Amino acid sequence: MKTILLLFLTFSMMGFAQDKPFKKEEIKVNSLINGTLYSPERLTKSTDLVIIIAGSGAPDRDGNQKGMNNNSLRYLAEKLSQNDIAAFSFDKRTIALIASGNISEKDLSFEDFITDVKDIITFFKSKKQYRHIIIVGHSEGSLIGMIAANGNADGCISIAGAGRSIDLVIAEQIGKQAPNLKEEVEQDLAVLKSGQTFELKNQSLGVLFRESVQPYMISWIKYNPIIEIQKLKIPVLLINGTKDIQVPVSDAELLKKAKPEAQLAIITNMNHLFKEIKTDDLSENQASYNNPDLPVMPELVTAVNQFIKSL
Repeated sequence: MKTILLLFLTFSMMGFAQDKPFKKEEIKVNSLINGTLYSPERLTKSTDLVIIIAGSGAPDRDGNQKGMNNNSLRYLAEKLSQNDIAAFSFDKRTIALIASGNISEKDLSFEDFITDVKDIITFFKSKKQYRHIIIVGHSEGSLIGMIAANGNADGCISIAGAGRSIDLVIAEQIGKQAPNLKEEVEQDLAVLKSGQTFELKNQSLGVLFRESVQPYMISWIKYNPIIEIQKLKIPVLLINGTKDIQVPVSDAELLKKAKPEAQLAIITNMNHLFKEIKTDDLSENQASYNNPDLPVMPELVTAVNQFIKSL
């Protein structure tokens, strides 16, 4: 672990471009998927494409959603394009559904988002413009990306991806934040894991278990990242930050253990949104979630850049 940390600290600025021009283009993949394609000024036969998948909730292509404006995905895409790597970042389908007035939370499934990524891969493959297509999944997008990449992409990068099924992650988070609710939450999760819905009696848990979101939770819980990563026959890079208060480094280590040949990069002082957090003050970390001016850490861009260039 120490060797890997030292490697990325020592070479953190190698290949990291500063203010290099890039192009932006609005892309409509289908009626539900809209995004921005960031490209180097000149495409060549060796240009690679990264497809960036956002985390949970309803984030847009920049990584922003209500109450959380940080531009994390936009900054990552821009920096990659400045390193001669094309990057496509897209709005989750929920944004198009909300805009059209056709959103029905109870009809959403985890598989919908897997399908969306597969459709994006097919769309760009048909262009025949790129040497490789690489999936970059952040947080929940890590698991979506692993599944969609299997048999479809040339590489897979997980940033802050869980190494456990979502029921175990939620139970752990509740145990830390509201220990008095942990037992009840675990019981509710067990029902969902069995494939059944339930009547929510404790409305304080509505953000997790409102009846309209339970079908989605059922579809999500059945996927185990450990199993999905083992199915991949392509190069894999696992990235986590030491200041991530949502997904700890131990999750990346679990994924590494499941797939020993995967590369692992632990980035010192990086939080869940790729920003540098210099202290252990929780308020500093939380404040970064709604600070659109903080850049992403150059060590992250270097790690992704070096992995892609090695394919």
